Amino acid sequence: MSDAIKHECGIALLRLLKPLEYYKEKYGSAFYGIQKMYLLMEKQHNRGQDGAGFASIKMDVRPGQRYISRVRSNQQQPIQDIFAQINERINEELAIHPEYNDNVALQKEHIPYIGELFLGHVRYGTFGKNSIESVHPFLRQNNWMHRNLIVAGNFNMTNVKQLFDNLVELGQHPKELADTVTIMENIGHFLDDEVSELYQTCKNEGYTKQEASAVISERLNIARILKRASKFWDGGYAMAGLLGHGDSFVFRDPAGIRPAYFYQDDEIAVVASERPVIQTVFNVPFEKVQELEPGNAIIIKKNGNVSVQEIIPPVTKKACSFERIYFSRGSDAEIYRERKELGRLVLPQVLEAIEDDTDNAVFSYIPNTAETSFFGMVEAAQDFLNDRKNNHILENRHTLTAETLKELLSVKIRTEKIAIKDVKLRTFITEDSSRDDLVEHVYDVTYGVIRPEDNLVIIDDSIVRGTTLKKSIIKMMDRLNPKRIVIVSSAPQIRYPDCYGIDMAKLEGLVAFRAAEQLLKEKGMQHIIEEVYKKSKAQENLPDDEVVNYVKEFYAPFTDQEISDKIAHMLKEDHIKAEVKIIFQTVDNLHKACPKNLGDWYFTGDYPTPGGNRVVNRAFINFYEGNDARAY
Repeated sequence: MSDAIKHECGIALLRLLKPLEYYKEKYGSAFYGIQKMYLLMEKQHNRGQDGAGFASIKMDVRPGQRYISRVRSNQQQPIQDIFAQINERINEELAIHPEYNDNVALQKEHIPYIGELFLGHVRYGTFGKNSIESVHPFLRQNNWMHRNLIVAGNFNMTNVKQLFDNLVELGQHPKELADTVTIMENIGHFLDDEVSELYQTCKNEGYTKQEASAVISERLNIARILKRASKFWDGGYAMAGLLGHGDSFVFRDPAGIRPAYFYQDDEIAVVASERPVIQTVFNVPFEKVQELEPGNAIIIKKNGNVSVQEIIPPVTKKACSFERIYFSRGSDAEIYRERKELGRLVLPQVLEAIEDDTDNAVFSYIPNTAETSFFGMVEAAQDFLNDRKNNHILENRHTLTAETLKELLSVKIRTEKIAIKDVKLRTFITEDSSRDDLVEHVYDVTYGVIRPEDNLVIIDDSIVRGTTLKKSIIKMMDRLNPKRIVIVSSAPQIRYPDCYGIDMAKLEGLVAFRAAEQLLKEKGMQHIIEEVYKKSKAQENLPDDEVVNYVKEFYAPFTDQEISDKIAHMLKEDHIKAEVKIIFQTVDNLHKACPKNLGDWYFTGDYPTPGGNRVVNRAFINFYEGNDARAY
């Protein structure tokens, strides 16, 4: 994605199901869990580079012994920073106490971070916040072991204010109006409630206070707590939690917006945001890693019992398609095939744009994450060329000579590595004109491979704001003097904000929105802008399930092609010599390529939860009123 956007967080939960001595004997170290957590988090580094956090729990410790450890970082390399701190602390203890080296019991008793249960999180900061207080996991402490709660997630709630007010009505005084704090306190309230009920039951059954603690831990009903806590949640989430005594869970939203996968054997139970992460770290085949179904939670009790339970009845599955287009690692077998298919399906539009002239076309990609869709596009182009060759041979089979046949068969689709990002370059000057000059040189180009008669076809994952295209990429490509520059987006036009995790909060930041606005003004249809505003404003106090996305009417007068052509016009500056065309994937082809991830609200405006319609209307109201605020 040439226009970088803040996006998904990643979670990793690991439970060791055997005693630590088992891992020491089999794998040579009782720090097996920590080592695997490092890999699980590093393999999800693509999901978050602004901050990372790690928490561990020791089970069955004596009173007075520390059993929860947590470390967080918002440094430039947060995952490395976390595990450098962990390793330094472990090595200090081992250096001071060499007797710990071969004694697992002493290691567990005296060395922090070693334990049986682990939770890791990597994040991108949204709302402009990246203070250490905003980094997961969050910790809610209590002297009762089972009331300690650690929470981390990949999520965004659309109705934080409602959830906050619910907590206030329950008598709480939340310290911050933020979905992370609100959700943790929400779960924590019902955890406290459940513990209180169980304690009363234990008293009635004759247990002492000390005896009751272990009974409560055993009987604690995690599914019931989650059902009660999530009753009013509206958003996309994969929520992970640890309880101080050793229970844990990962809970996925009922529309399956945010991803979660798990694997279990007799040694471990592990949950992560991406399937290939688990495959790679634990060397297990594709079919052994299961997807956590929407509305379900995987619950791991302290005794090692693992179950998957429905918490909220699932609704129509709308798993985020951006996971397939861009966010998740392309090493997943399904995602790799889907990204190639995205490139293959967009080729007919490319051929139309270059008038089927593949002889005078060079295909490339930018950035590196678009490489897989590039492969699919080029394979489809080669199939097109092969069909053309076959037809020519059949039509001229009686007159072909060996020399002309050899010449015909030697024609290939031309592919080149046109753009190379200069990773050392930083746009450190904030003054606009100087900064634009630096942005223009973020990429280096390959000279000497483009002819004046060539169409230069560049595929990108998606086009969000168009800023990098205008300020850098189109200028850079034009220096190669092609006849035509064709920018291809493997994703459809992004028209609406996302409110479930991707940081796209403002409509006016989307180039498709700005293009539609210009078209409305050029065609004397400004009244539509005012009508959409009035309709959106009239819904401000309606319940979410009654709100309609009227912003769709903003785009309705125009075809996809009209908006694409206007975007091309907007992104081409006057000094650009080449013709510029912009091509977007169709929504129908997106669904064909990614049939299991049908979440497309940022393209279609069809939000999977009621809160989404309120957010998009709020975003339009902000745009119309000139209010530079977030819609959620």
